[in-house]
Amino acid sequence: MRWQGQTIEGTDVDALPGLENRTGIVRSVTTPEFAGMTFHEVLSKSALNRVPGASRMPFSWTVNPYRGCSHACVYCVSPDTFILCADGRQRPLRDLAVGDEIIGTEKHGAYRRYVRTRIEAKWDTHKPAYRVTLADGTTLVASGDHRFLTDRGWKHVTNAEHGQRPHLTINNRFQGFGNGGDSTTVDQSSADYRRGYLSGMIRGDGMLFHGDYLRSGRIRSAHLFRLALIDDEALDRSRDYLATEGVKTRTRAFATQTATRNAANALHTGSAMNVASIEALILTPRQRSESWDAGFLAGVFDAEGSCSRGVLRISNKDEELLELIATSLARFDIAHVREGARENGVCSIRVVGGLPARQRFFEIARPAITRKMLIEGTAVKTVADLRVVSIEPLEGEHDLIDIMTGTGDFIANGVISHNCFARGTHEYLDLDAGHDFDSQIVVKTNVVEVLERELRRGSWKRETVALGTNTDPYQRAEGRYRLMPGIIRALADAETPFSLLTKGTLVRRDIPVLVEAAKRVPVDVQMSIAMYDDELQHAIEPGTPSTQARLDTVSALADAGFRVGVFLMPVLPHLTDTVAHVDAALSRIRDAGADHVVYGVLHLRAGVKPWFFQWLEQYRPDLVSSYRALYPGVAAEAPKDYKKWLARRMRPLIRLHGLYAESEDDERMRGIMRERTAAPVAAAKPAAEMLF
Repeated sequence: MRWQGQTIEGTDVDALPGLENRTGIVRSVTTPEFAGMTFHEVLSKSALNRVPGASRMPFSWTVNPYRGCSHACVYCVSPDTFILCADGRQRPLRDLAVGDEIIGTEKHGAYRRYVRTRIEAKWDTHKPAYRVTLADGTTLVASGDHRFLTDRGWKHVTNAEHGQRPHLTINNRFQGFGNGGDSTTVDQSSADYRRGYLSGMIRGDGMLFHGDYLRSGRIRSAHLFRLALIDDEALDRSRDYLATEGVKTRTRAFATQTATRNAANALHTGSAMNVASIEALILTPRQRSESWDAGFLAGVFDAEGSCSRGVLRISNKDEELLELIATSLARFDIAHVREGARENGVCSIRVVGGLPARQRFFEIARPAITRKMLIEGTAVKTVADLRVVSIEPLEGEHDLIDIMTGTGDFIANGVISHNCFARGTHEYLDLDAGHDFDSQIVVKTNVVEVLERELRRGSWKRETVALGTNTDPYQRAEGRYRLMPGIIRALADAETPFSLLTKGTLVRRDIPVLVEAAKRVPVDVQMSIAMYDDELQHAIEPGTPSTQARLDTVSALADAGFRVGVFLMPVLPHLTDTVAHVDAALSRIRDAGADHVVYGVLHLRAGVKPWFFQWLEQYRPDLVSSYRALYPGVAAEAPKDYKKWLARRMRPLIRLHGLYAESEDDERMRGIMRERTAAPVAAAKPAAEMLF
């Protein structure tokens, strides 16, 4: 691992308390990427951990590649930020989900190129933010910790609160194409856009025919409209737009595919009334609106346009049509030139200004044909003026979103933005449950090699191994270290069944690996989802993937053939134990495709209890007295009467939703419940993080 700007501290003599005799510390890594967090990379002596015989755990062996948990977010941008997707379109970050294909970048030879990647995880957070404005008008709202790629490397928005780190200054130049601060908003659902699109499409590539013919001794009139295309996206849009205008068409095959020709379908109608309506629809209005011009550009580009080797052209020989193209481009300040006519009389209008101009055209016009907008493989060449002109702190705290991608970056408002990551929030070893909870992550970098060696021993009896019993194996640190695929393959190769419990949506990355493993050994998969009220989830689990993101992960696992269980725990007295809350939660769990539900009431460990009450006093002071009555003195568990009351409420509702239940009253689950119902821990602000 090579992290830009890292410093390496310590040797074995500086090992963390409790680590010296268990592992060999390789290095402690601090880096500007993860302000306030230290990764202690260690060489573990063992990977398989035997659960003590006196334990109530329903398994005997565990593997934990991490000690500590990085389920809280640092790097994040505004939900309104436009993200470049793999289909060439830009969509608001708030509308994207785990698994969506977007564009990142990778270095290939001398150039960084745009490549296809996926969103592997997504989180919400609430924190101070800054507005960064660039010379071309592009603006970005991000946290001070967020990083962007500049002509001088990756830089954070602001300097660190303590120490130094690379950060933005005036005149730093971002890499990418920018969005030009475009304020043009075109209503793609408007009648003007719709009619503009039909005008550009049909005048560019359609056929309208009127004629007479002799049949049975009589002169008859013929009326015909036909639009033939190889791209169904544009054909479908044209058919839908015509239908909205009251024109019904039929779709039929027009040309079959050959070695030199693509297949094509066609819209057609022979109704004189329909043909007359189409002719009226495609006329140029006396007063053209912005929406009409944008629709017209989309239609004529889908019909006659191309974007090959980074050059966007629209070609035609109709002088009126060429003039309309030019004036529509000029209306939106899209620079263009007219190229000379070819021998057949066809002229082309070419958009100039490189990728920024092309992306501006696509964002304004919004054509239908995806293949003409693809950016994958294009070299990153910054031609827009992306110099930083201002960095302004915004008042208060703001809703921001974190994502993790396969390439480690993504395109935000047209500039290259660093992959989001996390800081530690999990207690481990002899570190305290406050600051150390927040800042120290132990990574067993050799865990796969050690596990493979241990599984080859003749004494290994292939007992079930539990993953995720202590710390979450799919916390966001896993996005960096990628230890889990090797662990899964090692267990499967050794014919060792295993269970997996996580609340990290990053597990979706490894679904293909899990599917292959399940062909060889039993694999049990569980997703932990405790909160189903967005406001409560944001307050008590501020750094974890959203509830919906985790439910989507359940669906993805179920679609892959797994019988997924959901850990609906801990149930929080007076907060998540109402009939309405439980019923809504179970409905969403069922709809996600889960097979069963495991539930249990909040467990307050001695080291966690003060932190939980600190959170409670800030967010729900009205419940403090009730909780002190439920968990008096050093009591860690809720009273038996409450547990029985909860069971009477939960079990009928679970059956009603077609699921089956396990709880802490079931012998098989008693051990794990103590681990999985641990209290939320107040983080530094304070906020709360579920302890795994």
